[in-house]
Formats: sequence, C-alpha cells, structure tokens
Amino acid sequence: MNSAKLNFLLCAAVSAVICLCIYITSKVKSPAPQGWKFDCAECGDYPGELCAALFQGKPAAAVIGAECEQIHRPEGGADAPVNCSGLLAAHSYITETLSQEEADFPLAYILAVHKDLQTLEWLFRAIYAPQNVYCIHVDNKTSADFRQGVQELAGCFGNVFLASRAENVVYGGFSRLQADINCMEELALSRVKWKYALNLCGQDYPLKTNRELVQHLKSQWKNKNITPGILQPDHVKQRTTHVHREYISPAESYVIKTQVKKAGSVPHGLKLYFGSAYYALTREFVNFVLRDKRAKDLLQWSRDTYSPDEHYWVTLNRIADAPGADPNAEWEGNIRSIKWLDQARVSHNGCKDKCPKALHRSILK
Repeated sequence: MNSAKLNFLLCAAVSAVICLCIYITSKVKSPAPQGWKFDCAECGDYPGELCAALFQGKPAAAVIGAECEQIHRPEGGADAPVNCSGLLAAHSYITETLSQEEADFPLAYILAVHKDLQTLEWLFRAIYAPQNVYCIHVDNKTSADFRQGVQELAGCFGNVFLASRAENVVYGGFSRLQADINCMEELALSRVKWKYALNLCGQDYPLKTNRELVQHLKSQWKNKNITPGILQPDHVKQRTTHVHREYISPAESYVIKTQVKKAGSVPHGLKLYFGSAYYALTREFVNFVLRDKRAKDLLQWSRDTYSPDEHYWVTLNRIADAPGADPNAEWEGNIRSIKWLDQARVSHNGCKDKCPKALHRSILK
C-alpha cells in the first residue's frame, strides 16, 4: 500500500471518529449553561486543516498539536482570539433584524460599566440587536481583566465599541455625566441612523423586547425625549449651591461636599430641575447637547455639583426650543425601575416575580 493511500485511510478514519463524536453529542441533551465565558478558538474548531497540515509535514502542525495536548492549561491562550462564532451560537444571539419596523428604527445604547462581567454579558445579550449601535464606557479604575473581557465581547460585533476616552468614574460625581457625554460624541458620528439614545449601567436588565421598546417610543413619545423629573426641590438644592469635589484613592472614591458656595448663578437663567439620570433622547437632542451654547455652559457649570446627571438632562429637556423638548413633563416616562439595597424591608421586599411597568430594571444596588 503506497503512502498516499495510507494517508487517505488515516484521514478517513479520523474524520469518521470526529463525525461519530458529533453525532453522539447531538443526541445528548446539553445541560443548562451555568455562566458565560469567552472561549478561545480550540483545536477541534479546525480538524480538517490540522489533519492536512500534519500529513503535509508543515512545521506549524507539530506546534499546534503540542498546544492542543495542553489546551486545558489555565495559563494557555491568554492572547488567543476569542471564539466569537462559538459565543454567538452558544448564547443564541440575534444576528438578523427581526422586523422591518425595528430595521427602520435603530437605537443607540450607552452602557457605563465597572464590574461584574457575567452580569454585563447577560444584559448585553438581552439588549443586543444587529441594527442598533452600542457604546460601552469602561470605568478607568476597573481591573485590567474586566476591561479585557469587555473588549473581547465588543470585538465580536461590528456595531459595538468601547468609548475611546475613559473617565475615572466616581458615583455622584461629574465624571459619571462626562462618561455619557464621551459616548454621545462618538455616537453622533456613527453611520447607523439611530433614532434614540438610551443609557444603562452594567447592573440593569430590560423589561421589554427591542421591538416593544421601539413601538413604545414611536407610539407614546413620538420624537419627544424622556427625562423624568420636576423643579428642583428644596432638599436637594445643596447639591448645586455648594462646591463638591471628587476624591479618588486606590481603596475608594466618593464626592466631598465643601463649605464653599458656588460662584455665579445657573447659566442663561435656566431653571434647574431634578430627576432621573437615565433617559431616552432623540438624535437631534443629542446633537443639541453637544453643540448648543446653553448646553455646553450648563455642563461646565455642573462640574463641581453633586450628581449633575440628575439635573443636567432634565433641565435641558425643559428648554422650550430644544429638539424633542417636553417643558411641562414631570415624572412620567417609566425609564427605569430600581430597588435600592439599603431600602430592603423598608420600602420594598426585594425582587419578586412580578415586573414593574418600566423600560429597564436595575438589580439591587
């Protein structure tokens, strides 16, 4: 028997074994997934190429074979490419637009994240649609492993990117507002003709499908912005009457209220409102935020206030000539349902089966 026939028979035998394994595996019910992980491309992903390389005597084949024998090593493959096709298939990502209605009404998402990669992955799977566009702002203080995980996730999709300018985000500080602005600046340049921008944090989860969300925005809001809020109540006025500073150390970060009174009044005589840091904004309004002098001046004035994202969006949306403005709006909108951890057993009994009537729900914080 010549060597060509022997090579052919060996390859045929290997292929038969592989097919048998695939058949047996397909007959066994897969267990429910226990978590998410980014698998690197494995040896079994390319059996034909490896078999051919071995028999052709290519030098790389021996190296690949040695790596395959030790594929279980936790330190191996740290810089290997993510198996994106495996990720999309394993978690049933939507890869085609499900309706013409959704295709005609793409959305832009801003995600501000800093921890819990697995939670972020479940959130992202739930909100992902191929016609939308996603900007993820990763807190500059987070771990290198977390950032790498987010980069690997984003790298599997052509309509997902990380904000090119990252902030050291401090809860209640101006940096949280700036993180959204950073994403908006890049989304405004996107070729995706998105209609609304929505912001989320990494611990949120949607209560509506993409199509339900589109229908809700089209039918209930009709090119209006959603920024729930009211005129600034007395009990929160100290947020904007005194200078606040962000404090960051390796162990913690927070906002400090000083005894210094803020100099100057609110720019352009704007009335300050107080409301949600979360929103649904039209593309025209986002452009207004980035270009209008009143918006820019209010942003600058807000740098040393406490939690400025809770007055910035709602105040701008009450300007009568702003695109999509709703000057007479109050708390309507149901952007987000949230149950605070420190209020458990006081104002609520934790998370139950019944979902509130809102667009998104935040995990206990």
